[in-house]
Amino acid sequence: MDLLHQRAADGAAAGTAIAAREQTGGRGSRGRAWRSPLGGLWLSVLFRPRTPAGIELLSLRIGLAVARTLEELGVEPRVYLKWPNDLILEERKVGGILCEARWQGPAVGWVVAGLGLNVDNRVPPDFVASATALSRHRARRRLSPEALARPVVEVLRGIDPSAGPLTAGELSQYRERDWLRGKPLRAPVAGIVAGIGADGALLVHRPDGATTVVRAGGFELAETAGEA
Repeated sequence: MDLLHQRAADGAAAGTAIAAREQTGGRGSRGRAWRSPLGGLWLSVLFRPRTPAGIELLSLRIGLAVARTLEELGVEPRVYLKWPNDLILEERKVGGILCEARWQGPAVGWVVAGLGLNVDNRVPPDFVASATALSRHRARRRLSPEALARPVVEVLRGIDPSAGPLTAGELSQYRERDWLRGKPLRAPVAGIVAGIGADGALLVHRPDGATTVVRAGGFELAETAGEA
């Protein structure tokens, strides 16, 4: 991502993509480290939005596009999405998305979207309960980072980063993959996850019948008391 930010500052075109075989300083959301060993797909794609209207929705649209692509390539079973930026396969994280915008005064200059996907890499022993890799699941053919890179880049290049609110079709597609929907939260507010809104915010139905909108940050599942 850092290298692509540099290329963007030098004038690289929208759709420019860079993949790494391995990263020693990978990062995830909220400053977390992201382990990026050989065998995974560590990919960044450059977007140049015309307006900032769709930036907050970009990671959700990328998640939908990548999930569909993986299934079209034969990954089974269904790939779910954990708001706001994780891909889930059989209840464990298989990938994550991180979008970083750079501004030029009041206007957005560009956005670099990073995708980390466990493909054929070894999952560290301390993460086997919560993470998985594509190679551990069924597919019509063996998947490798090299085989995945081109179709994933092509589908990401087709996303409009300036698109407005999620459409009815996108919301329907997300609902089918919504890993959090129906789960109880302890924090930042107690309640049951009711999906997402057209603006990409998480909707939580509280015990008093009201609905709280969560737009950013972490959350805690009540049933596991684990931070996500």
